[in-house]
Amino acid sequence: MVEIKHRNFAVNNIRIHIAEAGVGPTVLMIHGFPESWYSWRNQLQALAEQGYHAVAMDVRGYGRSSKPSQVEDYRMLKIVADVVAVAGALDNGKVILVGHDWGAPIAWNSALLRPDIFSGVAGLSVPFSPGGGLHQPTKAFAQMPGNEFYMAYFQQVGRAEKELEADIKQWLLGFYWCAGGDINNGPDVSTLGDGGTLKEKFMFPDEMPSWLTHHDLEIYSQEFEYSGFYGPLNRYRNLDRDWHDLSVFAGQPITIPAMFIGGERDGPTIWGAAAIDKFSTSLPKLFKSEILPGAGHWIQQERADRTNELLLEFFATL
Repeated sequence: MVEIKHRNFAVNNIRIHIAEAGVGPTVLMIHGFPESWYSWRNQLQALAEQGYHAVAMDVRGYGRSSKPSQVEDYRMLKIVADVVAVAGALDNGKVILVGHDWGAPIAWNSALLRPDIFSGVAGLSVPFSPGGGLHQPTKAFAQMPGNEFYMAYFQQVGRAEKELEADIKQWLLGFYWCAGGDINNGPDVSTLGDGGTLKEKFMFPDEMPSWLTHHDLEIYSQEFEYSGFYGPLNRYRNLDRDWHDLSVFAGQPITIPAMFIGGERDGPTIWGAAAIDKFSTSLPKLFKSEILPGAGHWIQQERADRTNELLLEFFATL
């Protein structure tokens, strides 16, 4: 087993925590919601063993990284600035980026805005979309039919926190399980139940899946017992700011080599079908786009071996 080490960087007047393993070209991995550096535990080991310096960061607001107090401190441009600063602090030449869930848009936008410092970018779950659009996101949510969309639910400070923080371990287990690929035709947790919460729609496993042990769930729970959900949820509360901030780049392709990995049963991958169809123009240096059969949202955990194979294939071309 390769040793995983931890350290902090002082960047952009905050602290960013990283976990790292191995020596070689740097791969910087960015997690999504609701996760942490730990969601890359299988990649840290595998990439380090294959001669890479594997690094997983805690995004601001999560785990051992700083938790700024203002909602606007979590806008995309600030998080991209964190990624750029961490890449510079690692001081190991050009960096390869990998992102999952919210980490994918962070990685995509980092590559879009600073192609000079990144040699390649891989997005998991959420495909790259060049942005733009006539309507700001929160107005689009308000026009969606049916029960309230989860991203709309997350907009009001304190509202979702009350639900998520009442029983963190149980909420995480239900959310992880329902968004995973083990349930075929499971509950739609992208909208609220009739009672106005997400958790009322949750199902729970009879036994833990192989990709999420009791030990794994305990580590995730401890991270959020420490950090809470205010910072993580603020990522959603900046969607309109991001729409304005990045409008000047609307329609622009990513010019460095790229790869996409999605799950056959993953909501964001399914919703992003139109964006995937446009990869020939939005990702002109696309190496590969692969949808993993039976996989749900937690791709690098549910299908760790195949994810590692694909990443290593991509990295070998850079």
